[in-house]
Amino acid sequence: MSDFSTENKNNIDSTHLLAFFYKWRKTILTVTVLSAISSAGVAWMIPEKFKSTVVLFPAPSVSISKSLMSQSASPQSDLLQFGEEDDMERMLQVLNSEAIRENIVTKYKLSQHYGIENDNKFRKTLLRQEYDDNIHFKKTEYMSVKIEVLDCVPEMASNIANDIAALYDSTMTYMKHERANDAFNIIKREYEIFQKGIQAKEDSLHILMQLGVNDYESQADRLNEALGKAIVEGKSAAATELGQKIKILSTYGTAYMSLRDNLKNMREQANLLKEKYDQAKVDAEQNLPEKFVVDRAFPAEKKSYPIRWIIVTMATLSALIITLLSIALLENIKKIHQTMGKQ
Repeated sequence: MSDFSTENKNNIDSTHLLAFFYKWRKTILTVTVLSAISSAGVAWMIPEKFKSTVVLFPAPSVSISKSLMSQSASPQSDLLQFGEEDDMERMLQVLNSEAIRENIVTKYKLSQHYGIENDNKFRKTLLRQEYDDNIHFKKTEYMSVKIEVLDCVPEMASNIANDIAALYDSTMTYMKHERANDAFNIIKREYEIFQKGIQAKEDSLHILMQLGVNDYESQADRLNEALGKAIVEGKSAAATELGQKIKILSTYGTAYMSLRDNLKNMREQANLLKEKYDQAKVDAEQNLPEKFVVDRAFPAEKKSYPIRWIIVTMATLSALIITLLSIALLENIKKIHQTMGKQ
């Protein structure tokens, strides 16, 4: 009995629903047609845009000199490896930088291209909105970065995308070279100071050698031995001459040993500085690409935006749903009024 009642109730609901649609068929049909026509008109008024894409892998952030010149370089400093997540985040930050934005805006005259008047007091804000709406940077699941550019001119879209990729290189190179040049100048000054210090000590050592101090330890042994022999053999002239040499050796020997030892230490330090100097020079003067280009942009043959049938469909469905809800609300209000009137 209950199954029959349920089935009967469902049939009644279906009948009411059909009656509802039949009653309001003209209104529903009119709204559907009008919304489809109006949304189609709006969709056709939206300018077509073409999309161009560049896909990049970041290069690892490593020192050129350490990677190429150091014998103790770690595997992470391999210049042929792709960058890691930190490098990808750094790439996104640079791509979104004001420096790249201003360069692209100026080169392609985007303010004029987007139809923004120069005397508009909101010019910068509108220009930034247009730029952000048409130029996007996305990271992919494969640790790469995708540059997507939309424009009504397909050639401009591809040119902007490729230029942004190139500007990433130049921006990163500028930042790294600025720091590398500072480091190189510091090492260069220290190395030059050491070289001057070494030269001064070598000059002082040369003067002592001209006085006859060439190798204090061995000279002292030989001269003392020769002096003793001359005294034993009664060679007074030779003994006097040897005594003068020993006097000179004793006078300047300490200075000679100090200069010699200091010079040895300075040369060892200078060799270490020279290695750092050469490495800093390479970092300051050499350039390597900061990215691996997987796909370069090319002018699109088909538009990517707008997808007009989706706009028309969504607008028509939205209008239809709003219409049905409004009609249902009116029907319920009428029923409430009728019920209250009967009471």
